[in-house]
Formats: sequence, C-alpha cells, structure tokens
Amino acid sequence: MPDTRRIIADLLAHYDSHRRRLPWRADPGVRPDPYHVWLSEIMLQQTTVQTVIPYFEHFLSRWPTVADLADADQDAVMHAWQGLGYYSRARNLLKCARAVVQDHAGRFPETETGLLGLPGIGPYTAAAIAAIAFDQPTMPVDGNIERVSARLFAVEEAMPGVKPELKRLAATLIAPERPGDMAQALMDLGATICSPRSPACGRCPITGECLARERGIAADLPRKTPKKAKPTRHAVFFWLTRAEDGAVLFQRRPDRGLLGGMMMPPSTEWRDGEAWEAGAAREQAPVTADWKPLNGGARHTFTHFHFEMQVWVGSVRSGNGFDSADDIWCPPDQLDRLALPTVAKKVCRHALAGGTLV
Repeated sequence: MPDTRRIIADLLAHYDSHRRRLPWRADPGVRPDPYHVWLSEIMLQQTTVQTVIPYFEHFLSRWPTVADLADADQDAVMHAWQGLGYYSRARNLLKCARAVVQDHAGRFPETETGLLGLPGIGPYTAAAIAAIAFDQPTMPVDGNIERVSARLFAVEEAMPGVKPELKRLAATLIAPERPGDMAQALMDLGATICSPRSPACGRCPITGECLARERGIAADLPRKTPKKAKPTRHAVFFWLTRAEDGAVLFQRRPDRGLLGGMMMPPSTEWRDGEAWEAGAAREQAPVTADWKPLNGGARHTFTHFHFEMQVWVGSVRSGNGFDSADDIWCPPDQLDRLALPTVAKKVCRHALAGGTLV
C-alpha cells in the first residue's frame, strides 16, 4: 500500500514550491477569506478554472463582501452570471449570502455541519470551505482528487459506483496540521500533472508511491461506465414583437427547475421525441397571431439532453394583457440588459438573423 505519510509530506513540499496562483487563493501564511473560498467553489462546479477567473474577479469588484452580495438584486446577479450555466447556482448564491448575513451575522459557519445548513451548499462544497477556509480536518473530493486517489491506490472498479471508496481513500490523505493546503495540493496535482488523458508521471512528486504507475495503468484510471446516449427534446419558441415599437416579449421562467429565474421568449413545452406539429404548437402560443415559422432552427446541448428549437415570429398590438411582473417587452437592440442564458441567446440570434441554422 502507498505510504500516506510520505505522500502527504512530499506533496505539501511540492505545493509550497509550485502552488497555482489563483485570485481566490490566499498567499502562504495568510488566512483564506471564507467568502472568496465559497464564491470560487460555487463557480467552479462544472466549470473550468480559466473560465471562472474573470467571473470571480467581476463579482468581487461589484460585491466585495458577502454583505454586499446579500443586498444585490437577483436580476443583477443572474446577469453577472451569464455564461457560467447551471443557473440554480446563481439563485442559491444569493440565498446563501442572505442566510449568512441574516442568520450568522455575516460570518460563514466553520464546520461542515454548519455549512451544510446553508442554501446551495452540498457535502463537497461544505468540506472544501471547511478545509480551505477554516483548516478543518476533512477532505473535499472533486474530480481531480478522485482521479489522483484512483491512481495512487490502483482502484480499477468503474465510476460512478466506486465514488464512496475513492472518498474513503482520499480521507487517508488528510494532513492534520494543514488540511486545507493538502486538499488544494491534491487539486493542483490533478489539474496540472495527474491529468485525465496523459498523466505526467515523470514530473509527479509522489510517483514512487503510485500503484497505477507501477502497474502501467495510470492513464486508464479511473475507469468509467459507458455513458448512455443523450435524448433530444424539442420546443417552438415564439418571437412576439409589439407592432408599435418592435419590442420583443420575454417571460421569466419559474425559479424552480432548469434555467429558473432566467428570461426567455415564450415557448411550447420542452418535450422528448419528435418535433412539434404546427397545430399542437399553435395551441401553446402565448397569443393568437399570424405565426410564421422561420427556416432552419437553433440547437443547444445541456448536460443531460440535446435541444432542438424552432422559432416562430408573430406580431401583436399593445393592450394585449402582457403586463405581469414576469412579462418584459425589450427592444431588440437592448437585449444585453436582460439576464439571458445561452440557449435564449441562440433563439434571439436565430430570430434576428431571419432563420439561419445556429
């Protein structure tokens, strides 16, 4: 079995010399800011470091403290989040900031249990904040640490079923005196050396303890169960303009569910199977109008499904009854003021281009 004490000592020494400089990471000897750690961990879920850096810096420039963020308007937060995806994270970000201010006097709880009581914080994020921000003896296990653990201990069972075992093994690498640094050292190792396809074993500071390298199977681990084919969903989006000024109707999606709280043009249901027939789609239009389908369509891929979108255009005069808080008429040249997810932007581009495939 690998010598975990030696792994911890060698990896921490390597981390002290080669740690990545990241805007949310405190300098050596400086206590990390829990707000920075929390914000970065939420942003980094399902997103790369390089993508997150400008978003993180922009958020800090607008909302320097958790109290500032707690006072923010939801639309402003959603707008600033555009492009990061998984928009439930942005909604929970605001809920969590408000809970920290209202229920914890503006201070994040220091334990995993306390952190788990906050909106949007699950077991991994709670462990990451507890270890990195508060030096609690715990190990957050992300994809990088799963990969390093699978290789160090030569775990050949397939993901995702083997996740509990990899979490157990990763916990043997907790550094009692420096748990936060050890967690980040493992993350850095996975991101820069123990990479998914071509691990640089010759540069690894703990290669002598790695069972997978010894057996020549490092690049094959962790093994994965073949993914199922993604289904395809279909919808018709209704590009409804106001005859008097050309403004376009957008509606806010319900807070719960996919793209919750985001602005979108009205649409039919998003359904699996075949594309919508004209008669069935017209029954779900937001208003009776002379709807004309555009040629081609727009396409988008979510984590769990592909999305095929048709766009129909129509016009209506004012006094049409669209006056709820969730209905917004926006001039086409001011779309950038709305919090639009990528899929909505594709619909907009398709409509404004008059029907080219996107």
